[in-house]
Amino acid sequence: MGSPWKPFLLLSVISSLSDFARAVAARPISYAAVLRMKADSSSVLNSHSRPRQHHSGGLVTADWPAVSGHPLSALSLLSSQEDYRSEESEEFGPVFIHEPDDVISPLDSDEKKVVMHCEARGNPPPTYSWYINGTEVDAEADYRYSFIDGNLIITNASEISDYGKYQCKAENSFGTVLGREALLQFAYLGAFSGKTRGGVSVREGQGVVLMCSPPPHSPEIIYSWVFNEFPSFVAEDSRRFISQDTGNLYISKVQPSDVGSYICLVKNTVTNARVLSPPTPLTLKTDGVMGEYEPKIEVHFPTSVLAAKGVTVRLECFALGNPVPTITWRKINGNIPKKARLRKSQAVLEIPNIQLEDSGTYECKAENPRGGTAFKGHLQVYTLPQWVRMINDTQMDSGEKLQWECKAMGRPRPTYHWLRNGLPLTSQGRVEIVNGELTIHKVQQTDSGMYQCVAGNKYGTIYNNAELKILASAPVFVNNPIRVIATLGKDVSLECKPRASPKPRVTWKSGDRRIQQSRRIMLLRNNTLRIVNSSRADEGSYVCRAENQLGSAEMTAILWVKEAMRVELSPSRVEVTVGESVVLSCRATHDTSLDVAFQWFFNQKPINFQQDGGHFEYIQTQSSTVDLMIRSILLKHAGKYGCRAQTSADTVFAEAELLVRGPPGPPGVVIVEEITDTTATLSWTRGLDNHSPISTYNLQARSPFSLGWQTVKTDPDPVTGDMESAMAVKLNPWVEYEFRVVASNAIGTGDPSAPSRGVRTKEAVPSVAPANVSGGNGRRHELVISWEPVSEEFQNGEGFGYIVAFRANGTRGWKEKMVTSADSTTYKYRDETFPPLTPFEVKVGVYNNKGDGPFSRVVIIHSAEGEPRDAPSDVKAYSISSSEIRVTWKPPNPGPGRPRGYEVSYWKDMEQEESGKKQRTVKNETSMVLTGLEGNSLYLISVKGYNSIGQGPATAAVTANTRKAPPAQPPTNLMWIQEGNNVSLNWDPVKATDNESDVIGYMVLLKQEGRGHNQVTRTINPSTMLSLPEGGTYIIEVRALSEGGAGELSSQVRVVTSSGVRAKSNQCSVHGLPQSLTWTALLLVLLVPSASW
Repeated sequence: MGSPWKPFLLLSVISSLSDFARAVAARPISYAAVLRMKADSSSVLNSHSRPRQHHSGGLVTADWPAVSGHPLSALSLLSSQEDYRSEESEEFGPVFIHEPDDVISPLDSDEKKVVMHCEARGNPPPTYSWYINGTEVDAEADYRYSFIDGNLIITNASEISDYGKYQCKAENSFGTVLGREALLQFAYLGAFSGKTRGGVSVREGQGVVLMCSPPPHSPEIIYSWVFNEFPSFVAEDSRRFISQDTGNLYISKVQPSDVGSYICLVKNTVTNARVLSPPTPLTLKTDGVMGEYEPKIEVHFPTSVLAAKGVTVRLECFALGNPVPTITWRKINGNIPKKARLRKSQAVLEIPNIQLEDSGTYECKAENPRGGTAFKGHLQVYTLPQWVRMINDTQMDSGEKLQWECKAMGRPRPTYHWLRNGLPLTSQGRVEIVNGELTIHKVQQTDSGMYQCVAGNKYGTIYNNAELKILASAPVFVNNPIRVIATLGKDVSLECKPRASPKPRVTWKSGDRRIQQSRRIMLLRNNTLRIVNSSRADEGSYVCRAENQLGSAEMTAILWVKEAMRVELSPSRVEVTVGESVVLSCRATHDTSLDVAFQWFFNQKPINFQQDGGHFEYIQTQSSTVDLMIRSILLKHAGKYGCRAQTSADTVFAEAELLVRGPPGPPGVVIVEEITDTTATLSWTRGLDNHSPISTYNLQARSPFSLGWQTVKTDPDPVTGDMESAMAVKLNPWVEYEFRVVASNAIGTGDPSAPSRGVRTKEAVPSVAPANVSGGNGRRHELVISWEPVSEEFQNGEGFGYIVAFRANGTRGWKEKMVTSADSTTYKYRDETFPPLTPFEVKVGVYNNKGDGPFSRVVIIHSAEGEPRDAPSDVKAYSISSSEIRVTWKPPNPGPGRPRGYEVSYWKDMEQEESGKKQRTVKNETSMVLTGLEGNSLYLISVKGYNSIGQGPATAAVTANTRKAPPAQPPTNLMWIQEGNNVSLNWDPVKATDNESDVIGYMVLLKQEGRGHNQVTRTINPSTMLSLPEGGTYIIEVRALSEGGAGELSSQVRVVTSSGVRAKSNQCSVHGLPQSLTWTALLLVLLVPSASW
């Protein structure tokens, strides 16, 4: 049975196809035009892209409209078959899509096949031919050449036969074009000569050059040197340099470490092939050491360097000398570019992305204490030709004049020549050629074809292609008839624009009479009929006739004359306040037979109601009246509002002015006229009052110490709206301020002015004393005084510092000390004559270059009590277990230098105290347990006190021996009998070995599953009775106890309790049985509660 939804789906598809057919039928453009446009746009990156032009009476029109935004563009593929026929009918000359690129082919490749790519489009499709070094390729005569589409395939390629320049030619019935020349090269790297190289012997301190002498190669190679054996490479530094120009290794000053065997390694940059030279031995002569000598430049860049714009240039310069020379660079009559980098200990100057301005003379200089030498060379940057003006496809009427100009820039300046259908074009007859300008007078059908402007210099050549079509057609009118509606009393123009080539002769007639020109009726040069001051009598039909030698055609224009339209916009001027709303009404009086359309403008620009819908609303009240609602008006809405009414006869524009009252605009530039230590006199210019008088100004300041802008006090206060100057007062001295001014009126406060330039107030004596003066602590005989530093905001000038004054309590004279750092927070005074904890009166003052400021209030500060003077007493240590020792002591006698805590040092016998460990007490405790110790070991222990000042003396060391380790063997063979909630448990006794502590008992741990609390039972026997308090699952573990501590845990026993249960087990260990057997045992316990085991 069919699906019930299929009929609905069929109806939906039919409906969609019907809608689509109607939409496609209404489209004004064929898919062929879209295809053509896409093809042209795809070649924008190609230097031969050809925007098409049509020459007719000096006007340039596009061949097709833009359709990318059409709502049916995604569906247009469905009509591709019809449109393809249109594409087939549009014929044009060849246009390159892909031209050959330069190719470097490895000679040692297995395929030995080279492909030179070439592709062009055209209708009819183009055919291709190829040229090698100017000679046409004959694929029939040489089997190695073959063509696939436009591509040239070369098999068994060789450098002797195939090296050179290749050029592709594409042609069809409309013409011929030549592509750019592409160079085919071959990459290879030969082998070094196998001849043994002679050794090089020099004195220590002498310079040496080791020659690479590379094998034949193409293209560039990279040089490196191997020292003694691969892969130990020579590292380049200020003393050693490998030239990538010569390949040689340069050592400016030979050292004994340089003696050895050197091998030159070269690598092809294309094939990555590498070959090694025979070794060159380097030895030292034994007849002495080379003395110092001045530098000699051994490798340098050429005297003239040519480089293409945009590449990276490397200039080499390296010298031999003793001591090792230093290389420096400079540019004569200029600066070395900032982007330049020095490489390889300054032996290479590298300039990336070189530009024309980088050209010039560069100098490298080599210097050492014995002298110096220099080398200069000129760097010249050239550029390949680049188009700045191109020719385009052109269609012309026969007899017209063609003027094409192409222009390229480059260094050296490019020269030009022209090609027509691939052949040189010269000045003769109707053809004139002057550099990049081509002129053809009175073009003919034979001038049709493909033209190429070729610009080149010695570094490259570029091509610009265009097609010239000479048109020939009888007159045709696209729109016929046309209807024109004119306004009574206004001028009216009736256009006559036939398509024809050559240009036709045009005449006008009304009825049967040919129209004769008069003061009111004129025939313009573009064949337009112009009627001045039109009236009702001018209504009727007008016929334009166009005729050339190929035929004729007529077009009828029907003219109606209507009354002029009037537009009234009200109100014409209105004032509102920010935040209010207003309605503007636009009413048109017009001929009722015509429809009218309205559009609103703001300051001559159309209003976008979607974008500005929050403030503007378009309201249609009647067919001839519209309103503009402006809501929540802002200052920016002030201006001219226009209403444009338009009919098919005329257009009328009316304007109204909207004034908006609001807060003032920002005042003009703020200038600091005068500055003192606490005041600044400011002036400014008035800003816009926005139709409400300015009442007051507010002065604001900002400094590095303020949180944003702050209002400052002024003189006078307030600053009224008629003033343009005022003084900011109560500023801080020696602070950098910025100022701004804010205006206010009856409506509100406006935006602030732009900030003034930053100014600093004058210096003054400090006025703020340090806060929170305190102190204490420190070492014995020290008085430590601290304070909060004064912020830079209140230092009032340069040379800021502190005056620390103090005296012993009860004395008369003050001691004063200067602290010159403004950031200081502490001063320490030492005097061994005063005892610990002596009270002092202290105050801290401030000063700067202007004088002394105030002191803080006087506070009492005690001198330091010092570090502890006595060691603790009655130190005792005894072992707790094999890894723990408890240490106790008594504090020293009370007095200055009281401990704030204690440090316990401990180390093993036969070890040094320095290698031992230390632990400190928490606060002032007098005991500590040392943990993590080794069993059965003798430890030495000492104790010392400490406080914030330092440490006191240590006690004499006491000794303690840790106990033997507990037994490593856990209790085994656990057996249990359960009766009700009681469990009887026994196990085999644990026996200690000779190096373990004797067993003194056992600890039984009982834990209910799912709870964290443990019940611990101790016993001296290998058995015990446990009481299980409630039903559930319990876990039992046993461990031996000894003087050395607790031993290892036994395996677990898991017991499930239930009333009336009696069971016994030889070993029911969760860990000792497989999991499946364990659960089986537990199930048996639950299911057979009365069984006897």
